[in-house]
Amino acid sequence: MLRQHLFPYQGYISAALILGGVDIRGPQLHMIHPHGSGDQLPYATMGSGSMAAMAVLETNFHTGMTTEEGANLARDAVRAGILNDMGSGGYIDVVVITAQGVTVKRNIEKPAGTERAFRKPGGYVFPRGTTMVVSKEVTPII
Repeated sequence: MLRQHLFPYQGYISAALILGGVDIRGPQLHMIHPHGSGDQLPYATMGSGSMAAMAVLETNFHTGMTTEEGANLARDAVRAGILNDMGSGGYIDVVVITAQGVTVKRNIEKPAGTERAFRKPGGYVFPRGTTMVVSKEVTPII
């Protein structure tokens, strides 16, 4: 249903989705691209930090992993994505989905080096006249 909804918009919705769960066939993981195509994969990454995360997954993924090994691998992949991309956030959350239910682990790690100081303590003060005014002409639009 998600793919059918996204396809007519051809990527303009910009929703890159990873859908996971367990059904009668077992665990399922689907990657749904913004233009509506999809893949069923053993692991997936999407977003601006996905290249670094994929490198970790491709290096360390193997079939038959325990739940704990999978959760640790997901944590490591997200950490790589965060540390190699300024727009990928700062805290790591891991969600474990099994046939018995869902476990959400929030803020399990804040990788060192993610403290981004874009703001000066106390803020910035720009005195009047900092930016030169070229024109004060106002044209009404009817």
